[in-house]
Amino acid sequence: MSIKIDKQQMRRAFEKAAATYDEVAVLQQEIGDRLIARLGIMKHKPKRVLDVGAGTGVCAKALANFYPRAHIYTLDIAHSMLLRARDRMAWWQKLIKRHSYVTADAESLPFADASVDMIFSNLAVQWVDDLEALFSEFRRVLAPGGMLIFTTFGPDTLKELRESWNKVDNSSHVNEFQDMHNIGDLLMHTRFAEPIMDMEYLTLTYKDVFGLMRDLKQLGAHNVTHDRQRQLMGKQHLQKMIQHYETFRADGVLPATYEVVYGHAWAPAGQIQQAEDGSHSAVIPLQEIKPVKQV
Repeated sequence: MSIKIDKQQMRRAFEKAAATYDEVAVLQQEIGDRLIARLGIMKHKPKRVLDVGAGTGVCAKALANFYPRAHIYTLDIAHSMLLRARDRMAWWQKLIKRHSYVTADAESLPFADASVDMIFSNLAVQWVDDLEALFSEFRRVLAPGGMLIFTTFGPDTLKELRESWNKVDNSSHVNEFQDMHNIGDLLMHTRFAEPIMDMEYLTLTYKDVFGLMRDLKQLGAHNVTHDRQRQLMGKQHLQKMIQHYETFRADGVLPATYEVVYGHAWAPAGQIQQAEDGSHSAVIPLQEIKPVKQV
């Protein structure tokens, strides 16, 4: 189930993308809005919300508005993204000090056992090496009765680009994504209760392939797998890929398909998790923005 993400390259890509990320993150923001809207039907009132892979904080701000009495922990692997997230908050939100900004890896959360009531994650799950390890970590920090709600991308994401590159060579040019059913199975395997998965297709359109590739680079969402193509690409090589992509053109534009996967599940109630010394767990004290640490 491992995708083999080059985590250092991923971090560098998102650090670099932070300044201009919001300019092209139309799809990410739309999916985030749809995920936030789902909270309206959930009978859950968390006091401590962890936003994993928060990026520039669009969803973190929405969560603060949706749960005005909750403390929002905004977590991302890229320090520069968190700086943008902190600047996004209104002055009164900063004044009440119900926000913490944490530079950390989602696969190694700096939180104690059973210390948050809800984990929210919009389009971050696909950036981890081992989903089973990630969900086990989520399960560890969720308090009994806590909720996990997230989005990720499914395997049909960027299928046009992937197919076009496959016509040219056997190298990895596009990130790989997990199937929705495998994700649901892993939630069960990691002892989450009542997992529910669903998906939908969303399509962006472009005048040419270069527009898509520019957006992916500006988002920091280009290929960061270990087996990606690392050599400089020849012009002829690229032109062959473009010729294949052109076969998808319809109504004067090129499609870029995204398979959007939604999931939510619960930490079983009544199973109190404790720290190793047997004492009841609490959130590890976290400071506001601090220099990013390489891990």
